[in-house]
Amino acid sequence: MLTSFVEGLLCCLTGKSANAVVPIETSEPADGYEFVEAKPGRVLRVRHIVPERPVVEEPGGQGGSVSCKRKITVYRNGQLLIENLGEAGKQDPLQGQNGEPGSTVEVELTDCNSASPSASPPGPTPESGGAGGAGAGPGAGVGVTPTPDQSDQPQQTRKRRRKPKRTVVIDCERKITSCKGTHADVALFFVHGVGGSLDIWGSQLDFFSQLGYEVVAPDLAGHGSSSAPQIAAAFTFYALAEDMRVIFKRYARKRNILIGHSYGVSFCTFLAHEYPEQVHKVVMINGGGPTALEPSLCSIFNLPTCVLHCLSPCLAWSFLKAGFARQGAKEKQLLKENNAFSVSSFVLRAMMSGQYWPEGDEVYHAELTVPTLLVHGMHDKFVPVEEDQRMAEILLLAFLKIIDDGSHMVMMECPETVNTLLHEFFLWEPDVKPRPRPETAKARPEKAKALSDPGRAGSDRSRPQTAIASSASNGQTQRTSEGKKK
Repeated sequence: MLTSFVEGLLCCLTGKSANAVVPIETSEPADGYEFVEAKPGRVLRVRHIVPERPVVEEPGGQGGSVSCKRKITVYRNGQLLIENLGEAGKQDPLQGQNGEPGSTVEVELTDCNSASPSASPPGPTPESGGAGGAGAGPGAGVGVTPTPDQSDQPQQTRKRRRKPKRTVVIDCERKITSCKGTHADVALFFVHGVGGSLDIWGSQLDFFSQLGYEVVAPDLAGHGSSSAPQIAAAFTFYALAEDMRVIFKRYARKRNILIGHSYGVSFCTFLAHEYPEQVHKVVMINGGGPTALEPSLCSIFNLPTCVLHCLSPCLAWSFLKAGFARQGAKEKQLLKENNAFSVSSFVLRAMMSGQYWPEGDEVYHAELTVPTLLVHGMHDKFVPVEEDQRMAEILLLAFLKIIDDGSHMVMMECPETVNTLLHEFFLWEPDVKPRPRPETAKARPEKAKALSDPGRAGSDRSRPQTAIASSASNGQTQRTSEGKKK
């Protein structure tokens, strides 16, 4: 603590950050690490692993197509109305949000405290279920209303008379296939949040690279071993998003899966919106609700850099207390080994004050058609579970999983559970529904002969029709817990 105070005093006298990260342009790649110059003087460390695949297969199975049809209406009073017009709920057996096709999601943007009655989530399951059935209950400010034919007609008439400020119509067909490690056209991108580094993904990078996946994990500017420009404008959302765009375009394959944590979820959302044809699936870990980013005016991170540096031990202790469900020697060692929350005070202050992204509102997220897995640690003190529930309601294809034993750094606390959830989501694909045969007015002779046979006619009538049963209903949340280690 005394050392931090002295360094902070020197910082105030000299005007320089006491623990600034030095540029690493002269560093050489080693052990799967590469250094990419996003802009002149802006160098990012990237861990890129291309495993040796003994057998390279073409994507197995035809996958399934999901009809993405919805109408998004924004009214002048700040109300957001989302009407799902497609058949995503029927075609997707794992679909767990917004209920049946044609349902309507009504969001009051002006009053986030008025919440509709939330459905109580079921108890923890004995094993992690991946994307095998996830639901999202309505969060704060989100309500699911019945279809127009089931609701009160005067109320619907009154709503339709309001003049919308903006209307967005989405009508597309999205093909979703299984992504295996043996598929050479698949790449996994891992993006960390504020104060982290690519090392926090150590368990995930090792696990998926051993399964044959190509993995890419960058250090954000000023984090890990990436260079740290000494101007605050270098750490705004738009500057960091452009860095991630450079990384994505450099390593992207035909099918790409984005995995983000905390602030890194915003960059994954940005890339999924910018490159909808290349982004195949998205994983959001403790990312929060679908709200536009705006820096807080009253925050400890608005203090001068030298003061923040003096308080760095307290900030590190607070992060350990809030970021982990347990605060033992194991968690402290994880922070130390994974180089988490060890950025300079200048970078930390610039990152927090640069979180300005007004475009990333509810409409921006509602326009996404990419399948999304939301993972939430139940003991997270930074992101309430209601925010991820709200995100699941807004997104078109979303599965919410809650890990009872995890907190904000759930991928470090429960690596086996998180890896299982992610892997099952990567392998998930919608069931292919058989197309009904067109009925003709005149039956062919063979068909007429078959119908004249009582035995065959009876067997045809007794044959059950193909139906896809959804394992998740509206307003449910799937919860998983990691088993105790011996």
